[in-house]
Amino acid sequence: MAMSFFECLEARVKSVDSLLCVGLDPHGAQLQEATGAAAYKFCKRLIEATAPYAAAYKPNIAFFEALGTEGWQALLEVVQSVPSDIPVILDAKRGDISTTADAYATACFKSVGATGVTLHGYMGVDSVAPFMRDPHAGAFILCKTSNPSSADFQTIPCSLSTIGSGCQSRVLPWLLYEEVARRAGEWGTQYQDRIGLVVGATDPDALKRVRAIVPDMWILAPGIGAQGGDLIGACAAGLSKGASKLLLPISRGISQARDPAEAAEAFRVAINVARKQARSQVDMSNVESLVEAPRGGALKSFQSDFIRFALDSEVLLLGSFTLKSGRVSPYFFNAGKFTSGLALKKLSHFYARTLLESGLVFDVLFGPAYKGITLASAVAVALGELTGRDVPFAYDRKEAKDHGEGGRLVGAALSGKRVVIVDDVITAGTAIRESMQLLTSVQAEVVGVALALDRQERGTDSPLSAVQSVEQQYGVQVLSVVGLRELLEFFMEKAGNGKAGDGEKEALEAIREYRAQYGVAPLQA
Repeated sequence: MAMSFFECLEARVKSVDSLLCVGLDPHGAQLQEATGAAAYKFCKRLIEATAPYAAAYKPNIAFFEALGTEGWQALLEVVQSVPSDIPVILDAKRGDISTTADAYATACFKSVGATGVTLHGYMGVDSVAPFMRDPHAGAFILCKTSNPSSADFQTIPCSLSTIGSGCQSRVLPWLLYEEVARRAGEWGTQYQDRIGLVVGATDPDALKRVRAIVPDMWILAPGIGAQGGDLIGACAAGLSKGASKLLLPISRGISQARDPAEAAEAFRVAINVARKQARSQVDMSNVESLVEAPRGGALKSFQSDFIRFALDSEVLLLGSFTLKSGRVSPYFFNAGKFTSGLALKKLSHFYARTLLESGLVFDVLFGPAYKGITLASAVAVALGELTGRDVPFAYDRKEAKDHGEGGRLVGAALSGKRVVIVDDVITAGTAIRESMQLLTSVQAEVVGVALALDRQERGTDSPLSAVQSVEQQYGVQVLSVVGLRELLEFFMEKAGNGKAGDGEKEALEAIREYRAQYGVAPLQA
């Protein structure tokens, strides 16, 4: 027996571990020419690049209709080119009286070949019923949309509801979109759970309120990427109440990337990090948009911001520098020049974002004396600001104290805790190895190391970098805000945009040559 649309969607989500829905929106501005053939080529390229990461595809019918008859033919060919195990949601936003809706349903499901569709519910269940005649089809009803003017009508109070009891009770307005959610929940029961809702990721509060009304309904949440929706906030709201049925469509963030496959994979990873954080039940109510996907290459936007910050602070210098190893490097990084309170605050937020994006689970931050002391304490503050989580930290002294509480360790208890060591760079790995010995002696479990920069170059007597040696020796994950790869990507992006100065162009070539001469190969799994 063939599966229904939502059964197929659940199977696909599980098989690729993804909540990413790839939007197929052949905007005229993105096409080489305004033809059906160009639209098909545009979409086919995206499908081939993103199929390993997509839970579903969502072609927007408007962009095909704008191209006339050949656009309609292109739409049919695009839907046919999607692998059979990946659901297709036709973004048509249909809704009319029953006889017209019946014709729309025939067009969407039989003519086009989609199995899912977006609908207006304004005309009531009569306009939805014709789309439910096919037992294999599914529909998403517009509830709280992602556009800025959605509040013009969708948030109009339509009744009042009482929350709580006694002196703790509050009377809150029951908003129009909430009534849509309630009615759609009833329709979903009537039609055997073949109805979902569209709730914009640009409004996490609406997502949270809708999820409370329909805890078991699929939600399509557009707005991540070009519209600026908060990924972590959206996942925290849409996956609350133990829910797992959230689909996040992204279009321009992938189609405009230089490498759509890499962008799609990065969005999938970022979404999964946000899913993991939502499951951990951390209070994310005041979280900024922490997990950001690459804008076309290896570089994430917060990494680009960090490199600019380091250049402006003269922490990152370009030129010719003789290192302790005797190598002549085209760049030099000295975190000791982050010397003001505001600079430290910015720096700590970059570390915090790197930790959050990694999904690494830890209990305590540890800062090796001396630079690590300031870094670990500042990163703990940043994590508190960004997530509301009160993160403990500890540090060591260079020499044991012989009075008072004594010993070398100061701060939070470490025994039996999962610890992340926070430092600026790993040069020879000596400080990290000393910290590992100290932490092991108190029965702490080191699960990771967080750095500002990974030079990603092999040692003078080893094919491995200092970071790789630590990872291999201790079996821990070493995270860095940026590495040599990101430095290259940063200057390549500036050169590609025509924004690189002569010195930066020279630095790009010098860094390329340096990497070719001293760069490391990735460790084999």
